[in-house]
Amino acid sequence: MVSYNVIGQPIVRSDGFEKVTGRAQYTGDIKLPGMLWGKSLRSPFAHARIISIDTSRAAGLPGVHAVLTGDDTRGVRYGRRLFDVPPMAEDHVLFAGERVAAVAAESIDIAQKAIDLIEVEYDPLPAITDPLESMKSDAHLLHPNVNDYVGLPKKLENVSNVFVTNTWGKGDVDTGFAQADHILERTYTTPLVHQAYLEPHSCVVSIDEDQRIQIWAANKAPFALRQQLAAAIGVDEGRIRLNPTYIGGDFGGKGSPMDVPLVYFLALHSKRPVRMVMDYVEEFTAANPRHPSVTTVRSGVLNDGTLVAWDARIIFNSGAYGGFKPGVNLGGARDVAGPYKIPHTSVEAIQVYTNSVPGGHMRGPGEPQGIFAGESHLDEIARILEMDPLEFRLKNLVREGDETATGSLYRDVKAKETLEAAAVAARYGTSLEENIGRGMAMGARAPGGGETHVGVIFQSDGTVVARTPILDQGTGTYTTVNQVVAEELGLSSDKVQIIPWDTDAVSFDTGIGGSRGTRVASQAAYGAAQDAKQKLFQAVSEMRGWDLANLILKDNKVYKKNTEEYIDVGFVVQNCGFEIRGTSGIEDREQLTVTAFCAQIAEVAVDVETGQIKLLRFTSAHDVGQVLNPIGHQGQINGGVVQGIGYALMEELDVEDGRVSNVTFGDYKIPTMADIPELRTVLVQSENGVGPYKIKGIGENTNTAVAAAIANAVEDAIGVRVYSLPITAEKVLAALRESNV
Repeated sequence: MVSYNVIGQPIVRSDGFEKVTGRAQYTGDIKLPGMLWGKSLRSPFAHARIISIDTSRAAGLPGVHAVLTGDDTRGVRYGRRLFDVPPMAEDHVLFAGERVAAVAAESIDIAQKAIDLIEVEYDPLPAITDPLESMKSDAHLLHPNVNDYVGLPKKLENVSNVFVTNTWGKGDVDTGFAQADHILERTYTTPLVHQAYLEPHSCVVSIDEDQRIQIWAANKAPFALRQQLAAAIGVDEGRIRLNPTYIGGDFGGKGSPMDVPLVYFLALHSKRPVRMVMDYVEEFTAANPRHPSVTTVRSGVLNDGTLVAWDARIIFNSGAYGGFKPGVNLGGARDVAGPYKIPHTSVEAIQVYTNSVPGGHMRGPGEPQGIFAGESHLDEIARILEMDPLEFRLKNLVREGDETATGSLYRDVKAKETLEAAAVAARYGTSLEENIGRGMAMGARAPGGGETHVGVIFQSDGTVVARTPILDQGTGTYTTVNQVVAEELGLSSDKVQIIPWDTDAVSFDTGIGGSRGTRVASQAAYGAAQDAKQKLFQAVSEMRGWDLANLILKDNKVYKKNTEEYIDVGFVVQNCGFEIRGTSGIEDREQLTVTAFCAQIAEVAVDVETGQIKLLRFTSAHDVGQVLNPIGHQGQINGGVVQGIGYALMEELDVEDGRVSNVTFGDYKIPTMADIPELRTVLVQSENGVGPYKIKGIGENTNTAVAAAIANAVEDAIGVRVYSLPITAEKVLAALRESNV
């Protein structure tokens, strides 16, 4: 690999000082003159007709400036692509937690009192929360007008609660199954889980004296939010400005408009700025969690372990609305077939409306659900064939020149090397005590594409300001920009200051998500730094008459090559008569032949008397390009693994009669330090990657295979399989009793 001075170094985060000192301003910290608090009244029913809403007592409460119902926003729909979400329910509520009224008041206490004074009469209707039931022809239609919605990928020939279907595959599965010596079919389920970010959804909306809509929001895609709001309320995008704030965690959940359209209407009616912050009861009942799934996999295999057919169907419970998904679909579902060379495949992913919390995105959307099913299924096949799971995977993994099961072709394929590295680090194959087992799983993910811009400005004190429209939601994107600019301008990282742009500054930015941040930000920062350097050289050439081709930038000085003559950058900035600024805009959406493989191996101990699972060790091996910051890179790996552990063993939003029942962190369990085992990481170096530094993504690949690895380890330990997440002690005991082990 190329040697760098700043790239690849474990520098501190660019935003670290502001965050640890409390100086960082999050959306909830924004204070504007005359600002009001917004609060929503939410339905207790999963499905009901609204007979009447009496807001008179709330409107008469001193300190209340606006009270709205669905009649005040009737006809408005919003979403990330599919516009099917109303700011408030109009005639029917479709899930428990849906907004039916809202107020804006001078304090949060007054707002809550006003909410308590609103009287709603409901006619409860039967709720349908099971996607399999919702798919039936006689199920009640949640969205009878779905074909009229803006953003529906394809009109439905027959309107039903199934509103999106995606398919992938190749060959002919019937031919594959006819060739198979063994055929296995199993069904696997995953639960509804929340992203559990520290900062809840929040926003501030103000309509200024020029009638511009000023917004501060915990949203990682502000330009997309501007587009979505403008389309929903029927105004020109130029009237809307998103102002940058810090974002307190995301994990996929901070990309939707959420409360912004409603708060706009509160600001419009009250003629005052309005702030709204969800509490965690609202987060658990009405945000945009990871979709539950039901996956059926049918596979065909030869006696020698060669996979010849793979047929998978994933049914996603989308909840009451589909608008919280940027592409409407969950493209990661294709990974149910994994990085394997299967000649005959068919994968179908179905989105189904139900009377449940609307699903959105969470770290690797569709992948953890699909990989849990697919990699669990592989272990079951291996056991039928009496093959070691490692040997079975190595036989079927893609090599250079092989297509994946769904037709992707990558170059510099490191699947085998990554799996073997994980096996060595995990001491796979060494003997284990009774009721201790190891399990493995694999995933692969290419970095996503998008658009962004970066500006670089030389300062008279020898520092540089880098401007970016990207909002860092915790993944370290500001630090990435810092390191690239510092590297290319020969500076230390502390000489580069990051200042985010608002949405007026540049044409567009895709936002963070899809493992695209480093891919696009590093290229834009590199281009802006090179442009700034050339502008600096031009200024020096004009001031001194030196040949542009003979200039070198080093240690804040521009040298005339092969001489001792130099000029200080600060002097040039002060005396050249113009601002020395470089800019770069990158639009890189190309479908890549680059991907990053991940192999994970769990080691668990299971108490057969109690069903309790103890995770002993967990190994992650990752196929990587140039690592820009080892601390941030390892943090992404550890964080993803911990989230995967929660998904595997404890996390689930319990839904009873259509209502989420565990609405606090006292009841909704996520891993703590006591749950974290010894973590091992292996990096498999690749010369292949994207952009000037040959990078690969790391943010999402880290959590997608964790649950499958743990599920496989549990079966290895006790000889029985649990087919649904989370794998709890109760499920383990039930499986043991059923099998009489």
